[in-house]
Amino acid sequence: MKIETFGVEMWMNEWETKCELNLAETCVESLTISELLEITGRNEADLSALLPLKMTYGEIKGSDRLRAAIAALYDTQSDENVLVTHGTIGANMLVHKTLVEHGDRVISIVPTYQQHYSIPKSIGAEIDLLHLREDMGWLPDLDVLRKLSAPGTKLIALTNPNNPTGALIPREMLEEIANIAREADAWVLCDEVYRGTDQRGQGMTTSMADIYEKGISTAGMSKAYSLAGLRLGWITAPNALIEEVMIHRDYDTISVGMIDDHFATLALENCERLLERSRGITRGNLEQLATWIAGEPKLSWIRPGSGTTALVKLGIEMNSYDFCIALLRETGVLFTPGSALGMEGYFRIGYANNPEILTAGLKRVSDFLSRH
Repeated sequence: MKIETFGVEMWMNEWETKCELNLAETCVESLTISELLEITGRNEADLSALLPLKMTYGEIKGSDRLRAAIAALYDTQSDENVLVTHGTIGANMLVHKTLVEHGDRVISIVPTYQQHYSIPKSIGAEIDLLHLREDMGWLPDLDVLRKLSAPGTKLIALTNPNNPTGALIPREMLEEIANIAREADAWVLCDEVYRGTDQRGQGMTTSMADIYEKGISTAGMSKAYSLAGLRLGWITAPNALIEEVMIHRDYDTISVGMIDDHFATLALENCERLLERSRGITRGNLEQLATWIAGEPKLSWIRPGSGTTALVKLGIEMNSYDFCIALLRETGVLFTPGSALGMEGYFRIGYANNPEILTAGLKRVSDFLSRH
């Protein structure tokens, strides 16, 4: 199987260990195990619970406790509708491999996480791209989606909250997308890895799996829960699809690690404490970022409604790759160029890292912009 180079991951692989201040990071500032135990009301003595664990494969679908904790994040799901995977990236891969066949029609929004169009393309699907527009707040044009969604469309792929723009599709629009999909008898895959970081209210995005009978939601521990090192995600979907995914999963996953399962369970059984921390970081940092961009005449944006990233328009005579390389070499600050996301003329900033890193990094970027 031939597949396109994964632009954003190639960029991160090359540069994220070579910067001083990482403003390309997309996870809310990662937790240590000690911090996780403290937030969840445990202490180091609780690590002794790991000692009796026998290092077998563990529960193949994920432990009962973990799947129950995941199901509790949704309005209408049970543990039978949940399958644990190797990160959200593994969840997305499994859904595409299970549903999409050569010749199928797949609609994907762009910009988005590249999995959602490159994987079905590699399978031989016919791909229609629904281009998000800045003048529409980076939200999908539903009139265009209706025209694209001919009967027989197999899958519509979304990210909500969106990566890289931070746009948040509201419930009313999700319900209309479900209606469009229903008319075409299409599945809707919604990558919700940033769910829990909304800038308003209780912070939890409405899930496609709770709205549509053929809705599939994927998510994981990396972004909102600050535990990317666990490499643990999940699929929430109708039980019949979960059973089909299990067939593919046997070939590339078997089970997740028992230690990963243990700490993910501990985190999600206390999820509101973790999400409260994440909302404090993302909301405070976004206010700082908004103030900074307002003072930079060479930059503009649509303010994110959720997530941990923003797409910023670059107003200098330099392409996005050259800009990010020059910035990194002169200041030690890392952004992600729009060219890695199919969005030339923009760069992506991750604003959910340590607030001190954000403050220091933005100051260096201002100095750089003043010289260019």
